[in-house]
Amino acid sequence: MISLLLAILTFIIGLVLIIYSSMKAVKHSAILAAALGVSPLIIGVSLVSIGTDISEIFNSLVSCALGHADIDIGDSVGSDLTQLTLVFGILPLVTGMFYIHRKDIIILGACEILSLILIFTIVEKGWVTRLNGILLVGCLGIYIWLIYNANKESILQRMELIEKIDSPKSKKFHLLIGMLGFGGVTIAAIMIVQSVIVISNILNIHEYLISFFIVAIGTSLPQLAVDINALRLGHHQIAIGDIVGSCIVDSTLSIGIGHVVFNQNPNFITKELAIPTVLYTLIASFIVFITIAVRRKLDKKAGILFISLYFISYIFLFSFWLQV
Repeated sequence: MISLLLAILTFIIGLVLIIYSSMKAVKHSAILAAALGVSPLIIGVSLVSIGTDISEIFNSLVSCALGHADIDIGDSVGSDLTQLTLVFGILPLVTGMFYIHRKDIIILGACEILSLILIFTIVEKGWVTRLNGILLVGCLGIYIWLIYNANKESILQRMELIEKIDSPKSKKFHLLIGMLGFGGVTIAAIMIVQSVIVISNILNIHEYLISFFIVAIGTSLPQLAVDINALRLGHHQIAIGDIVGSCIVDSTLSIGIGHVVFNQNPNFITKELAIPTVLYTLIASFIVFITIAVRRKLDKKAGILFISLYFISYIFLFSFWLQV
């Protein structure tokens, strides 16, 4: 019992630390890059877009280094589902209705759907090789190019926001805080992965399930905070681009990077758990993107539908696993 309580406490502290550290790391790295004269376009497309996924990226590296690929796949795919349904659904309930450009959501959605299809072809085998990881990471470059050409307006808005950053602090200060932030993310990722392994062993609940349903919610919280703030400032396209862009990063870089750096030749995964979650996430994604593309807006009705899709996953997936 004491071991379980310590593991749960470590898990909670790790989640809090990874959320706080990732936001500090991204913020101060962006300010430092802008102060050093780095193109705001590069900052907007790469650092800030990938920034809200730092937690998933570091979880991938740590879990694959320890030989627990299930935690990597579960967290990344779970984050996809959480952001596309729960986060998307909460936004209009908090900030009110907003309109979305059909062209943007179609191209962004197509990239995410293709990423999930690629993941399905990988998890269906029951293992992930280094070549699979390289393919996933490589796809991100193609998707970023497509996203930039389809979503220039939101990126230009992001560039304007970055250019307005005027910090009285020195470059050394932002470098120090940025490094501390990334250090905090690394420590937090180790705490989360190790605690998931312990909790899984004690409660006899597979680590994939814990990662998919619980860890994914925690690592998606920074995305929700960033997007609510963007919507309140009237930057609707930034919020939409961030959510779907984050899912694309989760489906490519977040999953692939750990297998590229720390592949166990290969990294085995529990396909009986991974296949239904990826399939459900794929179906839910279709519903979300089609709904938004047809209606060209995100209101409370759509929000309730998307949130329902998230909680239906608990019923559907647990029912499926009980029959297996």
